[in-house]
Amino acid sequence: MRRGLRFVPLALLLAVVLELVVFVGVGRALGFGVAVLLVFAASLLGLVLLRREGMRAWRGFRSAAAAGQPPGGQVTDGLVGLAGALLLAVPGLVSGLAGLLLLVPPVRRLARAGVRRATERRVSSMVAGDLFGPRTVRVRQGAPQPTASPTPQPERPVVVDGGRAIEGEIVEPGRH
Repeated sequence: MRRGLRFVPLALLLAVVLELVVFVGVGRALGFGVAVLLVFAASLLGLVLLRREGMRAWRGFRSAAAAGQPPGGQVTDGLVGLAGALLLAVPGLVSGLAGLLLLVPPVRRLARAGVRRATERRVSSMVAGDLFGPRTVRVRQGAPQPTASPTPQPERPVVVDGGRAIEGEIVEPGRH
């Protein structure tokens, strides 16, 4: 079992307790009827947005695939939009607020970047390139840094483009 999965039941229990505490607090402050109406309205909005975001994600994926572009950007944007709509559809004030925040463009952009980074960490570089297109690389000038285990040096590569290419090193995000 993966490390983080053992905490899922505890996290779900804490989420339910938090939802109940917030519902009771809003019920006391604004009235029970208003609290129920807020939960109902958020869930209804979430259901409407769930369909819209799902269709939007599918259209974005299809247009990227038809244009021969990497679909990763549309897929991650669609996933974030669907997660926001799903959180709104789940009855609860805290989950509704979290879902609404995921639909706000600046927050959505941040969440999309986080999903992309997490995906790039978990899949091979080749799959990440297929999903998101060419990756940004950092090129260091100067002599290569010594490695921990000495390896035999390969022969000098053959210059095929008149020497216009530069040598570089792909640095995986988070692995310096």
